Amino acid sequence: MAKVISYGAAGTVTGSCHLLEIDNIHILIDCGMFQGEVEEKNYEKFGFNPKRVDFVVLTHAHLDHIGRLPKLFKEGFSGVVIATKATFDLAKILLLDSAKVMSEEYETIYRKALRRGEADRVRKPIYDEKDVRDMFRKMKKRVAKYHRPVKLPKSIELLFQNAGHILGSSFVTIKYKEFKTVRKVVFSGDLGDRSSLVIKPVEYPEKADNLFIESTYGDRNHRPLNESIIEFKEAVVSTLLVDGNVLIPSFAVERSQEILCILKDMYNSGELPECQVFLDSPLAIKATNIYTNYPEELGPKCNYYLKRDGNIFRFPYLQFAQTPNQSRKINSVESRAIIIAGSGMCNGGRILHHMKHRLWNPKNSLIFVGYQVHGTLGRRIIEGTKMIEIYGEKIKVASKVYTINGFSAHADQNELIEWIESFKRLGHIFLIHGEKEKQEIFKKAIEKRLHAKAHIVNEKEVIYL
Repeated sequence: MAKVISYGAAGTVTGSCHLLEIDNIHILIDCGMFQGEVEEKNYEKFGFNPKRVDFVVLTHAHLDHIGRLPKLFKEGFSGVVIATKATFDLAKILLLDSAKVMSEEYETIYRKALRRGEADRVRKPIYDEKDVRDMFRKMKKRVAKYHRPVKLPKSIELLFQNAGHILGSSFVTIKYKEFKTVRKVVFSGDLGDRSSLVIKPVEYPEKADNLFIESTYGDRNHRPLNESIIEFKEAVVSTLLVDGNVLIPSFAVERSQEILCILKDMYNSGELPECQVFLDSPLAIKATNIYTNYPEELGPKCNYYLKRDGNIFRFPYLQFAQTPNQSRKINSVESRAIIIAGSGMCNGGRILHHMKHRLWNPKNSLIFVGYQVHGTLGRRIIEGTKMIEIYGEKIKVASKVYTINGFSAHADQNELIEWIESFKRLGHIFLIHGEKEKQEIFKKAIEKRLHAKAHIVNEKEVIYL
């Protein structure tokens, strides 16, 4: 029988990694990095032999779905990687950035340990930039297109469909034969909110014998997006009108592009007070440029701006801060600056420098527009901590803090259940990619609303299909 074993994103949100075995063909769906409280798991062995994996299927390019791929190659994987072209494009810049961040953190920790005489205790990063470049040079790639089957040995077929999460994101249907019977298993990847500002909305599947579905927001429903946009605008305008500054920790992919779209709308409508807007993230700048290469995957608003202005995201107040020197110059702007920078969970990146310089000032605002994983600095701030430490210096959290959850790139409980309900035929439901307590709530909602049973997948649990 075909079977699935989850080596990540089982009982936790991050580290997505699911090994599907069909007739001795080994297919790994995602190879993600663990983040937040469970990031130590990145240093552990995979739990399976990477040399035996034949194919890796990437649902999308977020690090919690691709972040351990270079580690997989280093430990012997030599098979084929299958993903959409946009996912490959984004994966390259995100993995190079991940490697750079890990190397910089290692060098800092190593220098401090060297002075203490404890350098031998410092672990090296799980990979570096050279490993990433070597991986992409050697990688055997197959580019998948939406709605076009990808044929594998033993009559296995993959079908990629738009998950509406980020550019190139997919849910994948894997069709195979077992005892002359055609069977299908669907891996949702991450499903997007239907009201996405930038990309086209999620598509709907048809049939599956088994469904492995994410449950990040299985416990709740988002506020309507228009309400979140109104709250965002009010936070921005009220801060600028008292000559304050707005800090927006933002993920480089999707969220930064959404924020640029809203700010561009505000500029065009006259709602945005005169200010300077800085996209202070080389990674977000690269991602934004990649987005412009795929207008066919973007929504109507983006294509409207492309036809009208010749570009999608730019407007007169906007400046791209590419170099460290350009980033440092932002510190000289005393008022009316909107600074969009990574990382989105405040666990690294240029946003920390801006928080260090501005978070203590009550005239300023810190606007969270993305999910904050347990154990991250962002999560501690939204939970109410009033004192944080950045680069060894204690900083008072005196700025106004806004948490605007309606911008989530993930489907909420209603949307997840409606997506499940859209199947014309569905067998077993398995919950992955979510915190345990939220999965319990989602499981009960499925039972109540769909009169169907769902199973919460445990790490390394063997599930026979």
